Amino acid sequence: MRLLSDRSGFGKVYEAYCGATPKILKVLQQRHNNNLRVIKLFKQEAAVLSKLNHPGIPKVDPDGYFQFFPRNSTEPVHCIIMEKIDGPNLKQWMRQQGNHPISEQQALKWLQQLAEILHLVHQQNYFHRDIKPENIMLRSSGQLVLIDFGTARELTYTYLAEVGGEGSVTKISSAGYTPPEQEKGHAVPQSDFYALGRTFVYLLTSKQATDQAIYEPLTDQLNWRNCAAHISTQLADFIDKMMAPTAAARPKNTQEILNEIAKISPGSPQYQLVNNYNETTILQGSTTQPMSEVIRERQRVIKVKTWLIGGAIALAVSSGVYGICQFYQFKQDSISIVNTIDGHDGYVNYLNISPDGEILISSSADRTIKTWNLSTGKLLRTLIRHSKHIDYFAISSDQTKIATVGGDKTIKIWDFNTGKEVDTLTGHSSFVNTVAISFDSQILASGSADKTIKIWDLTTGKEINTLKGHSGAVNHLIISHNNQLLASASADKTIKIWDLTTGKEIKTLKGHSSFVNYLTISHDDQLLASASANKTIKIWDFATGEEIATLKGHSSSVKPIVISPDSKTLFSGGAENTIRIWDLTTKKEIDTLKGHSGYINSLAISPDGKILVSASADKTIKIWRLVK
Repeated sequence: MRLLSDRSGFGKVYEAYCGATPKILKVLQQRHNNNLRVIKLFKQEAAVLSKLNHPGIPKVDPDGYFQFFPRNSTEPVHCIIMEKIDGPNLKQWMRQQGNHPISEQQALKWLQQLAEILHLVHQQNYFHRDIKPENIMLRSSGQLVLIDFGTARELTYTYLAEVGGEGSVTKISSAGYTPPEQEKGHAVPQSDFYALGRTFVYLLTSKQATDQAIYEPLTDQLNWRNCAAHISTQLADFIDKMMAPTAAARPKNTQEILNEIAKISPGSPQYQLVNNYNETTILQGSTTQPMSEVIRERQRVIKVKTWLIGGAIALAVSSGVYGICQFYQFKQDSISIVNTIDGHDGYVNYLNISPDGEILISSSADRTIKTWNLSTGKLLRTLIRHSKHIDYFAISSDQTKIATVGGDKTIKIWDFNTGKEVDTLTGHSSFVNTVAISFDSQILASGSADKTIKIWDLTTGKEINTLKGHSGAVNHLIISHNNQLLASASADKTIKIWDLTTGKEIKTLKGHSSFVNYLTISHDDQLLASASANKTIKIWDFATGEEIATLKGHSSSVKPIVISPDSKTLFSGGAENTIRIWDLTTKKEIDTLKGHSGYINSLAISPDGKILVSASADKTIKIWRLVK
């Protein structure tokens, strides 16, 4: 569906779907195709994960690794398909919380979770070798998940043995988190404990291990305790023990870590770790509980407290033993969440608001389109039930027809009032990503991964024209308010402007350094805005194609963007789960809205400009009041 990251070790990471289920697709970068050692590490990730079964480890089927040969190529593409974790990594999470250090209670809960995960990994004769905040994700349930097992190493083949044999090893190093013995090519299971300790220094101080505020390079000393005065000496001593310069001085195994947690936090359960992880129990007094029951119990309790902080509202959510603490800050008397809708069972992919501003329409990976009362958030009805997930839709301005795409090469046309399917448009040779309907409700445009745009007569369903010119998938389309121009965004990093009547290409806009994901046009047709996977938004003069400004602020790929009815403000949603607000006059960021726990898929503004609606991968819709 889209690129999530090209900075993940040896591969690129994409979002994919298996039916309506979101997945992560890892693809080995082709420059590594002749490196047998890299290919072995890549395959190993699927092999390791398929052996492990724990909520703190991504699920991969035994055949999760596969390869295929692209057309006219003799080199295979190496792929892994795995579970998609519905949450941020801990570095992203810290940024979302304003980089506030976590509490001792939080640290002990998370340390306990990670020790449980490492117990299973080490028990299977593997160790991770690259633990760091970016490789630990947080599910919406509060469960931490250890990811990126491509670096995992079998204990039976130690570095000492390999150096004595082949004389070369694969060195994995992450600045500030890699222990001395691993830097020298001799990683051992206790190397994971060093990296774990360094990770908690970051969480407890909000400072990187290489930050000179806590690290003295002349003496190689990590003086972090002054920045974590809120924790006990006992916990600080134990973290220092995990980070001991020599592996022999660190905890011997995960059992020792869990025992130490129980001493520091008397309320923590005592563990008896046995060989078969499925039989692992937690001893509490004279009773024993299966690990799975304890995990379910931890996920059961959610407590919410609200309080005022310096004139802003902050929400802190503490989730049972797993506890997470999230701070959402909004300007008082300005923007606020007035409703949260959680009626979908899958990612909410797209939103639209009826021209009268009364009805909200949403589509989801749960294969439905639902309508809601925008004022109350009450479900009006489930308008459409489809056999495939619905990624995107367009509604005719006369509110008689709705066109949907998702999961195949067709466009479905439905009666907006009855929800009945009235037509299926076929012709694209690959997945259809986007559709747009002209404001006179006469023309439908569709953009596909086959690199083409097709123009259809919406009344008859007949194909009128096929527009060719893009060298990559067409990701988004938008039609001007005067029904004369069509703009297309593509994975080839360009935007093309077309004459909607003749189908002729008018101009190509270049400037983005990565995929162009999304487009929006101001209501006066003067400005065109484009959002890209390169974390930027560009503003263009729609008439001349001249680039006016580049908006920078997002820390990850930008997808949905929308311009306010008065053409003065732009709203953008990012994969870092935030919504940013921009002044189109000054080209400056005004505010950042936080509230979703998943990336933002769609944004819509009411016709009067007073309500913003956001849809997210966290399966919720949030309604924001922009003005009193």
